[in-house]
Amino acid sequence: MEKINEKENKIVFRAEIEDSLANAIRRSIFLIPVAAVDEVEISKNDSPLYDETIAHRIGLIPIKHSAKKEGKLKLKSGREGFVYSGDMEGDVKVVYDKIPITLLSKGQEIELTATTKLGRAVEHSKYLPGLFVYRIASELIIDKDVAEKVKQIAPYAEVNVKGNKAVILDNKEREVADICEGICDKEGKEMEIKPTKELVITIESFGQIGVKDIFTKAVDALKNELNEFSKKLSK
Repeated sequence: MEKINEKENKIVFRAEIEDSLANAIRRSIFLIPVAAVDEVEISKNDSPLYDETIAHRIGLIPIKHSAKKEGKLKLKSGREGFVYSGDMEGDVKVVYDKIPITLLSKGQEIELTATTKLGRAVEHSKYLPGLFVYRIASELIIDKDVAEKVKQIAPYAEVNVKGNKAVILDNKEREVADICEGICDKEGKEMEIKPTKELVITIESFGQIGVKDIFTKAVDALKNELNEFSKKLSK
């Protein structure tokens, strides 16, 4: 396993792993318990948006991870201008403060209570903690003259010239295969693709839990599912 890039809410790495296993881990993200708004009780809404629209927006605001099965967020505002997610206060916290909820004109008010609960993305997408995507790392073999044009468009590409051919390693964060294919088609040249045994995996968090936690919790969830299946099979 080799790390390619890491940011606060994103990590990209290469790993020699079967794509079937990577896909199983990806699907297991939907089994990770995550907090999200479950119910919204609106007692006053003078804004131009319908109650249902506001409830829908609040339901999709990421909530910081908490072990609490249930939490409360309250919103009361009569301030002219945008009402943001950070205006909600309670025993749980939102991840991002500047998500717009609605807009108030002078003299308008909004008041509501939002109840959060732990859930999983198999129930609703609002419980999804992030994204897990992968692709097969490969070697792209193209003509040397075409490679020069690839480097102009994608200077980040690693190009190794061998005679009249060039080998481009498509194993970085940014994919280069489509660029090569497009240039080759335009120039009437052939491109050979040789898959490697590695996958380029990207995990991005929506902020409820960290990217590394998403990976480890997904693996744990997959193990639990396999253990449960094994128990049922042995009966």
